[in-house]
Amino acid sequence: MNDRPTLLVIDDDPLILQCMQLCLPEPDYQVFTSTNATTGMESFRRHEPDAVLLDVQLPDQSGLALIHELRELDRRVPVILMTGHGTAETAITAMSGGAFEYITKPFEPDEILPLIDSALETSRMARRPAALPNDPKITGSGKSPVAARADLVLGSCPQMIEVFRSIGRVASREAAVLILGETGTGKEVVARAIYQHSQRHDQVFHAINCAAIPEALLESELFGHEKGSFTGADQRRVGKFELCDGGTLFLDEIGDMSPVMQTKLLRVLQEKEFERVGGSRPIKTDVRIIAATNRDLKAAMNDGSFRSDLFYRLNEFTIELPPLRQRGGDFAEMAEHFFALYATQLGKDFVSIAPETMQRLLAHPWPGNVRELQGVIKQTLLKASGPVIVPAFLPNGFGYESELESHHSVAIGWREGLAEDVRQRIAAGSFSVSSDIHDEADRILISEMLKATGNNLSEASSRLGISRPTLRSRIRALGLRPDTM
Repeated sequence: MNDRPTLLVIDDDPLILQCMQLCLPEPDYQVFTSTNATTGMESFRRHEPDAVLLDVQLPDQSGLALIHELRELDRRVPVILMTGHGTAETAITAMSGGAFEYITKPFEPDEILPLIDSALETSRMARRPAALPNDPKITGSGKSPVAARADLVLGSCPQMIEVFRSIGRVASREAAVLILGETGTGKEVVARAIYQHSQRHDQVFHAINCAAIPEALLESELFGHEKGSFTGADQRRVGKFELCDGGTLFLDEIGDMSPVMQTKLLRVLQEKEFERVGGSRPIKTDVRIIAATNRDLKAAMNDGSFRSDLFYRLNEFTIELPPLRQRGGDFAEMAEHFFALYATQLGKDFVSIAPETMQRLLAHPWPGNVRELQGVIKQTLLKASGPVIVPAFLPNGFGYESELESHHSVAIGWREGLAEDVRQRIAAGSFSVSSDIHDEADRILISEMLKATGNNLSEASSRLGISRPTLRSRIRALGLRPDTM
């Protein structure tokens, strides 16, 4: 795979081809185009794209037939079908055979771009190697040849050595895996490493952030829905359990799933079948589950917010990731690695980290763990004016006591205001306190981040620690207008 996402568009309409090239410009994206099935298949083999946008009606072959040929070459590449009026039902049926999503023509860029972003993100997680320090079997020695350009799980402290051993033990098994760890510790990368070293590595891999999708939409996202099953359900939708048949489904932030959804998920895990929302026909599924959470699930079971029977279903094998502050000598290795990696990506010179800079980095508590470290390093490199990273290049707050005290005072005031808001909502008898507070916090956080990044969704999603599709979804759900911020 290339470092930048690549899309193959197969359509005999020149306006569609031109539109995609304009909407996904160089150098952020690379778009290849074909006007028929024959050249489309040749381009697929030659360029190995991250995702495919495919028209159902092609001059030399049906797109519905072509999708099966593409999947025979690589099932991990998401294919979005484009359908004309009157052909949507045919395309939806074809989704059961492996299409990632469909869209009906004519469409606006705002309709297609979120689907493309989601497909590219899915492809990245399935196809970009999550490299480990040892060899691909996780038992030998030597560095992975893709370590310089892929996601890398670094570490030589005892806790991380045990993580690598655990991946090796469970990857080839069919057991469900539960990954525990604070936010930003690398749970997604470990999930991908398990998938990529499993017997299902050539099958599909999908991920869902259970905390980022409202309950009503999460049920449809997981199980799909039938036409007319609820307001707005104007077409049948195939869910992730159906799309992932034979593959792997990563359920991130499983601890935030509602009790109702926990019950429905448990039924699928027990019976290996489900029904679409509004449907009555059982659908069999063979999906390996990898789940992750930053919550203390044992405490959640004690207070009744997480089902114990679901916990035991998910907890067939557990991997616990240590927080960055507990990883000792790993920190310097990781800092050096990310400085070198991001310096290359940003076109900056990097030689070394000054000792006093490293001391200030080591003194930081890193509540956001590895993800926070990556963000700080990018900010530092953008500010740097020389190849040696000195303290002056660090973001504000690193080693400056007065600034830290100021931030602490602001944080205390903010918490007191938030607590008062919560108390008022509870006193008013609200039954949506949690979702309302989360929405308000997200509205402020996302708005300020979009302002800080000049509405650059790629940078904003990276600094927020979420994917671009998730950020787009939250922007729409919260009614934000990034173009006017």
